[in-house]
Amino acid sequence: MKGIDSIAQRALELKQSGMNDKEIARELHLSENTIVWLLTKGIKSKTAPTDTPQDTKIGWTSVGVFGSRISLMSSILVDIILEEAENRDFEVQTAVGVAINGIPLATHISDELDIEFSVYRPPDKKVNSGALSSNYANVSGKNIVVVDDVIGTGETMEKAITDLKNMGAEPKLILTIVNKTQLKEIDGVPIRSVVSARTLSA
Repeated sequence: MKGIDSIAQRALELKQSGMNDKEIARELHLSENTIVWLLTKGIKSKTAPTDTPQDTKIGWTSVGVFGSRISLMSSILVDIILEEAENRDFEVQTAVGVAINGIPLATHISDELDIEFSVYRPPDKKVNSGALSSNYANVSGKNIVVVDDVIGTGETMEKAITDLKNMGAEPKLILTIVNKTQLKEIDGVPIRSVVSARTLSA
């Protein structure tokens, strides 16, 4: 119970800092339903969920605190890219990191493969579409891989793929450390992860 309480406390702190439920879910690698439950547990109201959501908390701090470990994890993703590129006969021109946690992974991938690097910022509560950071590579007309740390519900990645295609990119592969969904592809783009996490129920 202490673990749940500490996660609930962190969710509350993020809420008080001005984040909305979707942004908190992305930050804590939990579903939005779980965040709502954590923020309202013990509160009797029409909007408070009554049942504990089935979710899996993902933490990869042991990797994320050192650049060398992020580089090693990125090398695994590079190996997966090379395997997919050979099997499906494509070349990658740009690694796109989904902000925030996909950025360091995509940076190392870009360096290791000697390809361009781009940053995709998901939409927030003020806008409907995500955007590319103008400081990095354009994706129009390029074969890209899209990189994030965790796919929680798939919603962020679905939006990223839609937006990047609308920008003229050709997404060839989605890469992530952990995939918490049963999705194997999004809009025809294959998903490859280092770990697949599933919540099983009787």
